[in-house]
Amino acid sequence: MANSQHDFAPLAALLTWYDKSARVLPWRARPGRRSDPYHVWLSEIMLQQTTVATVGPYFAKFLKRWPTVEALAAADLDQVLANWAGLGYYARARNLHKCAVVVAARGGDFPRTETELQELPGIGPYTAAAIGAIAFDLALVPVDGNIERVTARYLAVTGAMPGVKPELRDKAQFFKSDKRPGDVAQALMDLGATICTPRNPDCERCPIHVGCKAQSQGIAADLPKRAAKKPRPVRYATMFWLTRVDGKVLLQKRPEKGLLGSMLGLPTTDWTEEEDNAPESCAPAKSKWQAVPETVGHTFTHFHLEVSVLTGKTSRKEKAGEIWLLHEDFKNHAVPTLFRKVAKHVVGRKG
Repeated sequence: MANSQHDFAPLAALLTWYDKSARVLPWRARPGRRSDPYHVWLSEIMLQQTTVATVGPYFAKFLKRWPTVEALAAADLDQVLANWAGLGYYARARNLHKCAVVVAARGGDFPRTETELQELPGIGPYTAAAIGAIAFDLALVPVDGNIERVTARYLAVTGAMPGVKPELRDKAQFFKSDKRPGDVAQALMDLGATICTPRNPDCERCPIHVGCKAQSQGIAADLPKRAAKKPRPVRYATMFWLTRVDGKVLLQKRPEKGLLGSMLGLPTTDWTEEEDNAPESCAPAKSKWQAVPETVGHTFTHFHLEVSVLTGKTSRKEKAGEIWLLHEDFKNHAVPTLFRKVAKHVVGRKG
């Protein structure tokens, strides 16, 4: 339910602050105006597990190349993946393209209900609520990390993350309102990003500090509580840097499902918790393989990968699912950061 007029006092103060202090973001309309649903959707998918500063240039690049959802739908998936490289979580890019195709088939119009939005590829409860509130002024509260933090502090929710997330999603409905719901959502996001920050919240500048229970109890900086982090497991792999006489390097298209799916990558052994005993048995060709000194480290969300590299040469022909590229052309194709990092390691030593 939307807040009663009595409960709306903090939201009125929040909106007054937002009207003066809203962040200027390339996908955002000015306070009091609705944002383009294509812009909201594209930015929200990019912002998952990624910072605003990182997303800005990517958003501008995508919008320049594919200014409408129909243009994105007509794009080649490999080009979408290539332009996504560096943002990580490549399943988002695949679903982005799938979703664009579905919306384009609807005439380019995004659904205007929360339920229908969640039926689109790659759109879950948070993204549906964000699009619904910011683009269509539906009385919804999209609960991201910033809004979780504001909610935990304003209502003094003392449970530990991540177990307390369902409670915070429920408690965040305190901020639901029929009045400017899109601006309310973005104001809460801005509040968490600029004032109610993870460390050292600036409570004196907060427009709703008067009603904040954690601030009154002196525990704002301690919330939301975090459970002790488990050490990130380490996995190991060997990758193969196979070149032809023309200097081009062998890349293989990875399976659609799984980590870095549908992307181009160097041939590799399985990524296991034990170091490879006989990696050459997985080599893509017979060659006099030479080990490159030192490993390349790359951290994913749930594990850290240590990569050993073997270099070799071949004259064999191209097979299905393979592509040969000069390493300087990796940036123009769907080659993830991990493999670009390995390329830099190999080429840097040769140079």
